Amino acid sequence: MRKFFLAFCAALFWASAAGAQGISPGDAASVRQTIERQIEAFRADDGERAFGFADATIRALFGDAANFMAMVRTGYGMIYRPRRFAFADAAERPDGIAQAVEFDGLDGSSAVAVYEMRRQPDGTFRIAGVYLLKVLRPSV
Repeated sequence: MRKFFLAFCAALFWASAAGAQGISPGDAASVRQTIERQIEAFRADDGERAFGFADATIRALFGDAANFMAMVRTGYGMIYRPRRFAFADAAERPDGIAQAVEFDGLDGSSAVAVYEMRRQPDGTFRIAGVYLLKVLRPSV
């Protein structure tokens, strides 16, 4: 069932990225590295470092690292403290890259997170948003 759901999410993800061009290996590596470093900062409870991976829109929305971390802890627990995560598909967008990441939380829950990554003037990528698609477990 989980594989079916993930395939369904991937189909939706790719359908929403219609017309996407290939992503260069350098951009793909940069996007993954940014996400991994933010997760490392969450695991270390380093709010300032984690907040530094957010783009200007997110930074303006939350104002400071404390507000940002409070939001992550309450709304994105499996990203804040993942048991496991694995990178899935990515798609180029007009304003950046959308990167899917599969997460398993400490509580046994699963989700696919779609990271909206924006290219910065210096060529690096910052996180402009994260959308969770929860994996629903069938009742037995």
